[in-house]
Amino acid sequence: MKKIGLVYIKGAVPGFENFGELPTHLVKSNGLVDGKKASSELDALIIPGGTLLESGDISDDLSKEIKQIAKNGKPIIGVCAGLQLLANQTDIGRKSEVPIIKEGLGLIDVNLSPLISSDRVNAKVYDNSFITKGQNEDVTGFHTHTYGKIEGDAKPLFYSKIQRMNYGDVNKKSEYNIFSGACNDDGNVIGTMIHNILDENPIIRNNLLNYIDASSEDIEDISAKNKEVKSKINMEVGIDSGHKIEKLSGEFLKYKNNGKGPKFLMIGSNGSDSGKTFILTGLAGALRKRGLKVALMKVGPDARDIVPGLYLTNGKMEDYGSIKIGHLGWMDIKLAIDKLNKSDYDIVLIEGVMSVFTGLLNEKVPYSASEIAMSSNIPMLLMSGVNKGGIESATVDLVAHANMLKKLGVTVEAILLNKVYNQDIFENVVPYIKNNTQVKNVLNVSKLKIDGRGFTPEVEIRYDLFSKYALECVEENIDINTIASMAKNVNFNRIVPFEEIKNRVI
Repeated sequence: MKKIGLVYIKGAVPGFENFGELPTHLVKSNGLVDGKKASSELDALIIPGGTLLESGDISDDLSKEIKQIAKNGKPIIGVCAGLQLLANQTDIGRKSEVPIIKEGLGLIDVNLSPLISSDRVNAKVYDNSFITKGQNEDVTGFHTHTYGKIEGDAKPLFYSKIQRMNYGDVNKKSEYNIFSGACNDDGNVIGTMIHNILDENPIIRNNLLNYIDASSEDIEDISAKNKEVKSKINMEVGIDSGHKIEKLSGEFLKYKNNGKGPKFLMIGSNGSDSGKTFILTGLAGALRKRGLKVALMKVGPDARDIVPGLYLTNGKMEDYGSIKIGHLGWMDIKLAIDKLNKSDYDIVLIEGVMSVFTGLLNEKVPYSASEIAMSSNIPMLLMSGVNKGGIESATVDLVAHANMLKKLGVTVEAILLNKVYNQDIFENVVPYIKNNTQVKNVLNVSKLKIDGRGFTPEVEIRYDLFSKYALECVEENIDINTIASMAKNVNFNRIVPFEEIKNRVI
């Protein structure tokens, strides 16, 4: 049987896409497959996305094996962070006064630097490698990266057509404006920023199988072995975290789908920097750990925010991972809800965007997280960080938000104060919240003392550390059964017209 390895180390997201259902073996940091060197055992290697360079788990043994595979003329495909690893270097110093350089393996002659993109894309193809042979039309996939500016002398493979870059619309002429894939001189080492390229483009997938001379029997064996690999990946929370997925039992059995569709809960807030991504990540890991199958969605275009949660659940970035608001995002909420209600997910967690009201009075509808919740009667956990105005100010703000959401018809199941630095003050504000809203559950998460970089999703993040702290923090501070009980089955109802929203608000 032909053997196709998938790098499986801290910071990687091996469940993020299916890689054409091709990986047959997991390659860990020791660079071994079945106790033997990967370079002698494997016919091809796939390096997934993630935070491989930031997490720093690329051992000398693994580096040597990747270089040897390339030297042997065998194919290597690196996606997103996989390309960063294969490149010369990547500047991960976004918002830093000076570049922060992480060295790659130098197998593809390019350098990468900060450029944010989270679009569904079409990409123009260049015939510079076996992988693009016969691919005469655009390939499709999606971007979700922070360091996507590629410069260098390597042979180009793809140029993506993207709508947004660094949080702004940039491509009104719909041009192929981003260098998004390259290869080495021999064409066997391939790197691309396009996720799902093996899943959505059969010619690309088949070219890899043809290159390794896979017979029809090999392909059947690869398919069977791939199922075993996925089963292994889905046995633990994250990678080498020490947390195994438990057998679904006890109180959590009642949250199982059982053919009735998943239950939904939105994590909304009163503004940016509240910690939505941190809390959603921890909740996703905690629910998955207890045996529930968890789907993650993001309101708006920045699907990067749910990747740390997917790191813990080993879940796939689905085509409804980004909910469209206005012209931003991937899929309309109606189609997303309809698809999820036919899925086998047990619980769906949705991360809001900015404040739940940001965009509410834009004449385009929907344009805010609150409108997405209104459209399908999605219950909400409403939260705020307390690091700017203190616990008291955050409390007053949350009460106002909760009451306006009630006016709009959104059920707030719980209020959560994040980064709480004084439990006595928190206990004193709980009666105020309960007396001035109809919210029964008032939760808090203690402030963490975290030093160093790698904990800010919008700037620089290490999936392994960020997710570890998020899971531990949520489990220490929040009753997971209470959270699961807040989620409800929903159906799409309607998008509320702008005039009706204005009348309710004013």
